[in-house]
Amino acid sequence: MAATEKSVLDALKTVKDPELNLNLVVLGLVYEVTVEGAHVHARISLTSPMCPAAEEIVHMAEKAILGVEGVESAKVQITFDPPWTPERIPPLIRSSLGL
Repeated sequence: MAATEKSVLDALKTVKDPELNLNLVVLGLVYEVTVEGAHVHARISLTSPMCPAAEEIVHMAEKAILGVEGVESAKVQITFDPPWTPERIPPLIRSSLGL
């Protein structure tokens, strides 16, 4: 079975930001997912450029993507263009966080 953008996003929902304890997808940190056959490239951001868990988050994201059926390689790239803001979080979740 071939990997899809949806299956990759579902896998990324298992990766949580350690500070906010919410997953990368809900936080709006996943900017782009490209699936080319068995190879996946994802561009993600972090809540802060100074995030001390950046390397760990990238590792967890790559591991989650590699767990998707049909994926043979995964590359996760961090970007801050555009910078992440809380407005990327869905309004209902943002309000429950008091943001």
